Amino acid sequence: MKKNNIKEFLLYLVVGGIATVTEWALFFIMDKCYIHYAIATVIAYLLSTFVNWLAGRLLVFKESYGSFLKEILSIYVASIVGLLLNLVIMWLAVDCLCFKEMFSKIAATAIVFFYNFLVRKLLIYKEQ
Repeated sequence: MKKNNIKEFLLYLVVGGIATVTEWALFFIMDKCYIHYAIATVIAYLLSTFVNWLAGRLLVFKESYGSFLKEILSIYVASIVGLLLNLVIMWLAVDCLCFKEMFSKIAATAIVFFYNFLVRKLLIYKEQ
């Protein structure tokens, strides 16, 4: 791995941490308000995706190789796949394995984190 890639990945861990705290806090609040975990997952994921994009642009992926609209659409299209992965993991963990919702959310976030980084690095912010 190149030194720059390691630096980007470590910065993305910070970005991911910011987005994760946002997602988990929103999910936790909605879970305590008895909102179904699937709905809470969708809302928390979509809002934390925006936080992830903003923090990522400020800290990691400072150069965009297209228009703002194309960039944000790319982020949300990629995030839909991440959201679907998140929902499948949540369903498996909560409904099939009977794990607690918050524990399942933490596990799903950890797994989807790597997908999100790779999509941004290899597809959205790749050098032209």
